[in-house]
Amino acid sequence: MDSPQTTSRSGGSWRSLLVWVLVALLLRWLVLEPRWIPSGSMLPTLQLQDRILVEKLRPRLAASRHQPLPLGSVVVFAAPPQLVMAGYDANAALIKRVVGRPGDVLEVRDGVLLRNGQPVREAWLEEPIDYTQAAITVPQDQLWVLGDNRNASLDSHLWGPLPQERVIGTAVWRYWPLSRFGPIRFPHPTAAGVIQAAAVGSTS
Repeated sequence: MDSPQTTSRSGGSWRSLLVWVLVALLLRWLVLEPRWIPSGSMLPTLQLQDRILVEKLRPRLAASRHQPLPLGSVVVFAAPPQLVMAGYDANAALIKRVVGRPGDVLEVRDGVLLRNGQPVREAWLEEPIDYTQAAITVPQDQLWVLGDNRNASLDSHLWGPLPQERVIGTAVWRYWPLSRFGPIRFPHPTAAGVIQAAAVGSTS
């Protein structure tokens, strides 16, 4: 028969485990979420099967302050209404880079993205853009998002602006493979290849 002291220790262990589980769930729901990359739409910055961490605080803070996310942010977002109406999976999440904020005038001409009439220097692109896009002004509370693999990406140039409220979080860290462990900022110098796809997967 267990002594009261043993029972007390056992109960304390279960309570501690429960607290840690709740903390972990809360962090995943509110702060950080692991995701994996099942497509090549963000090559060369993100490779097929990369594991990344998506932080969720910045979009919430930006929304509460009525501010757009910074240009260059790599964002994970719920499928926009335009895609859902076209039959895209409403539960899918996509990953792209923010290239335009409310009020920006964007155009693609001669293989280059122009923002407010000025060419945008994009170190992550491996080749010129092979399509044209007439000038468009990004609406209020929306973003213009494009894949780094610009010529094989289902993004704003096809379905339009992204409501900022659809943003789940920003990709901040790659934790796998270990050879590319670190913050998500610039493309890996040895990246290569083109794979047509658009979504980002959850590790849950």
